[in-house]
Amino acid sequence: MATGSIQPFRPAGSVGAAASTTVANVALAGGGQAILVYNATSAVAFFRLGGATALTATTADTPVPPGGRMLVDAGPFVTNAAVLLSTGTGTVYFTRGDGDAY
Repeated sequence: MATGSIQPFRPAGSVGAAASTTVANVALAGGGQAILVYNATSAVAFFRLGGATALTATTADTPVPPGGRMLVDAGPFVTNAAVLLSTGTGTVYFTRGDGDAY
């Protein structure tokens, strides 16, 4: 591919985190270096990605608005995600795959 070309996101595995105002930590499924985060809740979700199983998230981490999605480059060593909601409960989905456009 030419430099600067856009590759569509190709999902390889998804996991849903039962999110609330208490941190939820999930192991990511599938493979690839990109992660699509989809906030299916009515609150702001704050997430953090990393390699630790005891990963935590705070309101200082990356926010995703209600109903919003964000595609991030995670690299090969990210295995877990942590998420925290500003209020309420709901599911935040983490889909691993490859590509740079959704």
